[in-house]
Amino acid sequence: MDLNQLYSDHQLLLMRADRAASESGRRALEVTASHIAGRIGCMQRALGAAGARGWDALAARGEDLFAAPGAHLEGHCA
Repeated sequence: MDLNQLYSDHQLLLMRADRAASESGRRALEVTASHIAGRIGCMQRALGAAGARGWDALAARGEDLFAAPGAHLEGHCA
């Protein structure tokens, strides 16, 4: 997947979450955005980009929504 598409998808999800009609809808969108942030961080790390840490932090920010610490990275870094 193209990094620019992931950046766009992440931003759109955050905007949709901000306007969500329900708490459960907002949380679902935030979970998806956190997964995308994890994918962005993994891709940036593979490219040697210093910005990867920032995306990892964004992914971890919603970690309380996940079953286990580090879940936002599962399946994204291969």
